[in-house]
Amino acid sequence: MSKSRKHAQLSEFWRRYKKNKTAVMGLILLVMIVGMALFADLIVPYEKCIEQVGADRLQGPSMAHFFGTDEFGRDLFARVVHGSRYSLLIGLATSLMALAIGAVLGASAGYFGGVVDNVISRIIDVFMCVPPVLLSLAVVAALGTNLRNLIIAITVSCIPGNVRLIRSVVLTTAEQDYVEAAKSYGTSNARIIFRYVLPNAMGPIIVNTTMSISTMMLSAAGLSFIGMGIQPPSPEWGALLSNAQTYLFAAPYMLLFPGIFILLSSMAFNLVGDGLTDALDPKLKD
Repeated sequence: MSKSRKHAQLSEFWRRYKKNKTAVMGLILLVMIVGMALFADLIVPYEKCIEQVGADRLQGPSMAHFFGTDEFGRDLFARVVHGSRYSLLIGLATSLMALAIGAVLGASAGYFGGVVDNVISRIIDVFMCVPPVLLSLAVVAALGTNLRNLIIAITVSCIPGNVRLIRSVVLTTAEQDYVEAAKSYGTSNARIIFRYVLPNAMGPIIVNTTMSISTMMLSAAGLSFIGMGIQPPSPEWGALLSNAQTYLFAAPYMLLFPGIFILLSSMAFNLVGDGLTDALDPKLKD
């Protein structure tokens, strides 16, 4: 594909995307949140997250501490800013890992059909009988509570949905004429899947992955909230909410600010996903 054609396609994509004003707002909000995570050390030093000042414990929001302080006198603004790194890392890592595994299994099931499809589909059916939250809890309980195991647990719970989606998309794409032409030329199955089938099915896959990031972030926050996720003193947003339960009435701001950022992040990814749905759906072209 020539550079001019790629540029024209990107221009057309952006033209259709920016017609959705809420999606543009979501993109701006997402850029701000990602920027906060990337430049957290420039916004506020990490030492502020762990610095304990007894005289400053449970102080409300002020010019000295924008979001107030926790029970150990640690600056809550610093902990929320640096906590964005944990939450975004979990959301991105779990969604991309689930996408990679789901792409291989779903594409194989949809492309080959027959016994391969039956085996993969039945295994996925077993996993889908268990609610994602319970599946994540079971994996965390078996492996232990840390960042790596939390990512593994949420990824496992996200894989079945990805397999189902990609399988359904590949079933339609694999019947196209260009796939049959590639087969007639003796192209290997792996090359057909990864060179022709999946790239032409990327629209719904991208949208689903974008929206699943917010779901994975909420799952991580929920597991941390009940003590099965990232453990203190790591400033993950869910862990901050869990810690704030004890001080719900004495210091409600400890619950308010992490909750707001979880809400904003989830909303940003969902709005961007809605915009991608409009921009990538050929039925919505002018």
